[in-house]
Amino acid sequence: VAAFDGGAITSDAGAPLLGGTDRAIGLIDRFAGCFTDHRRADLIEHEVRTLVGQRVFGIALGYEDLIDHDELRHDPMMAVLAGKLAAKRKGCAPVAGKSTLNRLEHAPAGGNGRYHKIGHDGAAFESLFVDLFVDAHGRPPKRITLDLDATDDPLHGQQEGRFFHGYYGCYCYLPLYVFCGRHLLAAKLRPSNIDAAAGSVEEVERIVERIRGRWPKVKILLRADSGFAREALMAWCEANRVDYVFGLQRNTRLVAEIEAELAEAQRLSAESGQPARRFRDFLYATRNSWSRPRRVIAKAEHLPKGANPRFIVTSLAAAEIDGRRLYERVYCARGEMENRIKEQQLDLFADRTSAASLRANQLRLWFSSFAYVLIAALRRIGLAGTRLADATCGTIRLKLLKIGALVRISVRRIKIAMASGCPYQAAFREAHARLSAAAA
Repeated sequence: VAAFDGGAITSDAGAPLLGGTDRAIGLIDRFAGCFTDHRRADLIEHEVRTLVGQRVFGIALGYEDLIDHDELRHDPMMAVLAGKLAAKRKGCAPVAGKSTLNRLEHAPAGGNGRYHKIGHDGAAFESLFVDLFVDAHGRPPKRITLDLDATDDPLHGQQEGRFFHGYYGCYCYLPLYVFCGRHLLAAKLRPSNIDAAAGSVEEVERIVERIRGRWPKVKILLRADSGFAREALMAWCEANRVDYVFGLQRNTRLVAEIEAELAEAQRLSAESGQPARRFRDFLYATRNSWSRPRRVIAKAEHLPKGANPRFIVTSLAAAEIDGRRLYERVYCARGEMENRIKEQQLDLFADRTSAASLRANQLRLWFSSFAYVLIAALRRIGLAGTRLADATCGTIRLKLLKIGALVRISVRRIKIAMASGCPYQAAFREAHARLSAAAA
């Protein structure tokens, strides 16, 4: 016999780790500071900090839809995370329901209408991503690599900014992401009727300026696929002391440059029966679009299925790094960024952009992005050196956050009695101790 009548029981007993992470990096308070509340203070039940924290914590715990919060507002762990065990008003839950959160997400620009009185500052959100990245480092690094990529966000309604994208074969948005390792620095929602690199100069300029404001001597390398090998972006990098390595789409002129290397690779592959590759370093310029010749590294590779030539363009000098190492060790490592985007979309619902307006969908993307920042900080601070140090956001949620527990609230304390058979008790204790030390 089963029924939902167990009382104060939660399936999210690991949520205090998220609260500890928030205290360590100050995410929710700083995020909430980017909103402007025009509501009457004497009539408010749920402060902006409660609403913002509830949304971010909810996504991190696996609740992507606002309707989930009509029941979650009664969950004791959401109350613990909000630091508010009871509402001021009789009959209210400690945290907000779907309608209040819905008004937060759908506030128009200004946020001072009759029903939408909480506005937000998108530029402040964008700056906060960079500030959290810089704050995560105890000392300035000598060099950092910024990865850029655009991805598809399929749409199934009549959302504002909806266009059909021929490459992806669907109606979608085309968000731009910027990562530095596992740190998220930008998540910009864009319509898909644009070039993949559209707006990248402005995003990179903003991020680099803010980073150099804190780390004036840091060397910055920009890394991206061939969709970003555009004159405007490369020229900006060259004028602002930012190095780059971009994929370069092959054409007949580029392939003709490495005919000898391709023939040699084909011969070696035929002799060994294995893939073979050769590299060549040369200067190259397009006929019209580039303002100057640039260093290009070619990979002349022959596979059992045939030739596979690939090219990259870079501002790094040959004396600084040889072509093979640059391609294999530096450029190919950009594939790791794909895993970060997968975490965003598969684990943290960054593609849940079903609101009618582009502004509301951008805010949803930011909520998802800050949920990623929160779990990434938990992984970096609390799980370093454990068997979950390299776990995805989804795995961390499953192993450490989704734990069943009985919650007992007394006058002196809140006791969260977790399942005795939890197999990740040691990792939980270690993470909790590290987060507590970081927040002290």
